[in-house]
Parts: sequence; structure tokens; C-alpha cells
Amino acid sequence: MSLRRGPEAAITRPALRLMGHPEGMAEEQHISTPAYDAADEYRPEPPPLPEIPAWKDGSLRIGIHTSIAGDIVSSLELAHGLGANALQIFSSSPRMWARPGKGTRIGVADAERFRARRRELGLGPLVIHDNYLINLASPEPVLRVRSVQAFHDEIVRALELGADFLVAHPGSGRGRIAGEAVRTVASSLRQAARGMKLGELRILLENTAGQGTAVGSRFEELQAIVEGCPELGLGICVDTAHLFEAGHDIRTEEGWESALEMISRTVGLERVRVVHVNDSKTPHGSQVDRHEHIGRGHIGLEAFGRILNDPRLAGRAFILETPIDKPGDDRRNVAALWKLTGREVKSSGRDGMRPRRRVKARKSKKRRKS
Repeated sequence: MSLRRGPEAAITRPALRLMGHPEGMAEEQHISTPAYDAADEYRPEPPPLPEIPAWKDGSLRIGIHTSIAGDIVSSLELAHGLGANALQIFSSSPRMWARPGKGTRIGVADAERFRARRRELGLGPLVIHDNYLINLASPEPVLRVRSVQAFHDEIVRALELGADFLVAHPGSGRGRIAGEAVRTVASSLRQAARGMKLGELRILLENTAGQGTAVGSRFEELQAIVEGCPELGLGICVDTAHLFEAGHDIRTEEGWESALEMISRTVGLERVRVVHVNDSKTPHGSQVDRHEHIGRGHIGLEAFGRILNDPRLAGRAFILETPIDKPGDDRRNVAALWKLTGREVKSSGRDGMRPRRRVKARKSKKRRKS
């Protein structure tokens, strides 16, 4: 910037300062550089730590399989009303193949309502059981492709609902060599989950009773499937009735210890995340899968008291899959488990689920008349 007119008009303040002119020196005396203060630096707030679900506080979690009929949110109300603090559901009809484009997804609004209500009730974990028609071990190409797609849809719905665990029956090899069937299950699981981010969702393999050609009554088979899917981090769901029916006499302390040792030696006890707590209508080693009310089957109350209070199973969810023969059976079974742990949890008094067998009885009666 020029300071003078006439012959000196082109002389700027920097030039005058170099020449020692008073006007250039005067500006130099008034120039000040602000001091650097590290506290003035912009630092974005660190992202909040993920909220730990209430059910992961180490408290005892007892749940029951509830119905999704009518409105999927009603399954939460049922579990809470029965005195449970965890639950298991089907995410769609368990005995029907979903039609293409229908029934494969949960509506966004329904999923949001479900998640919000679950948080309000403090229920967890949420376990989803897969469709009974799915056979991940099938040697038949068409059924296997359909099963893989259906299980993929199960994963999608589980993620939409914010489920913690997805329980899968390994399936039936239909007469194939056990090793081949096991490899087929592992391959099917990898295909179903390909390209998906499971996040906190964990897939659990359920042990079976050994009926027919079903895979999974031997924990060595479950171990082989787990090892065949290292990228999925599979867990295990232990069903007490299936364990007993497959030949493990868990009625006695020695039998229970033997079963736990076998589980530890194969799949690892740390992989067991859910226990299906069911008494058995059939005797030890029957290989026939029939569930009974707690304490009224061949396993008995004493054994269930031992199982529920075993410190090695602390942090696991105990989920009932017991029958409902008459009104109130579901409430009585939940209360029985709490009582075996030394606690009494009162239900809300709401009606539970309707008896399931009466419908079958009526159908069979109609057939006889016809």
C-alpha cells in the first residue's frame, strides 16, 4: 500500500521499514502475533461407548418360547407377563416355506416397535429358532438350495429384530455317511451367511436326540461343523431333553459331570450360550424327541435344580420349550425354574398362551367323524 503522493508515492510501508523510516518503524511496533494455546484446538467428542444390554449384567436369565401370532410385539408381552426375563420366538411360520417376496422380511415399523418395547421390558437375550422345514444337511439339491435360502432369510429377520442368538437344527443326512452330512451342514451355513455382517448376532447349533438320521446327537459332529465354519464363530445351544434322550444320563450328579466333560472336550463349554430346559417324556437313551413339563418327565426336578445352579453355566440363558396342555402350563413351568434357583418371581396375571394340543385333538376328532 502506497503511503505518499508525488515522487515517493510508490514507496510502501515494508520498503520504508527497510530504509529505517519512522512511519515504517511505527507500524512494526504495533504488530503483535497471538500466542498459540493448545486448549484452543478443536477436538471432536469421542464416540460414545456402545451401551451394554441390561441382560448382560450377569443376572440369571430365564425365558420361554412365546407365540408371535397376531402381532410380533405380543411375544414380548407374553414373556414378560409370564415372569420371564428372556424369550425365544420364531420369526415366521415354522412349518411353512415363505412365498417369494412375502414373509421373508420384517416391516421396518414393526421391527422398530419390537426393539423399543424389548428395551422397555428389559428382556434378553432374544433367541430366534429357525424353521422346522430347513434341512441344511440335505443331499437333495432342490431342498438344500431352498434350505440355504430360508436360513439366509432367518439371518436377515434376526438382524432386523436385533436378536442375540439364532438357533439352528443341523438337519438330516437322509442316510448319508455322517461325515458327508456334517460337511454339507457347514457348507450350507457358509453359503447362507455369505456376504452378511452378523454383528452381535450369533448362530447356535442345537444338539439333537438322535432320532432317525438327524445330525448333531454326537457333540463331535457339532464340533466338526463349528470347525468347518471358522469365520462364523458358531456357538452351541444345549437341549436337556435331547441330551438325555441321546444317552447322557443327566439325572445323576455323575451323569451331569460326564456330560459337561464331554461338551468341554468337544465344542468347548465357552461356546454354550443357551440351554433349552426341557424335561423328557421318553426314557433315557430313547432317541425320541418328546418334551415334558419340568419335573414331570424322566429327568426330574432334582436334576434341573443341579443344572440351573451350576456355576459353570453362569451367564447362560435358560429357555423353556415345554408343552402347553392346559391353560397356565407356561406360567407354571416358568415359576418352577425360578423356584429351583431359590427365587420367586410373580407373573403379571395375564393370560398365557393357549394349549397347543387341543387343536390337534379336535382335528383328529373331525377326521374320525368323517
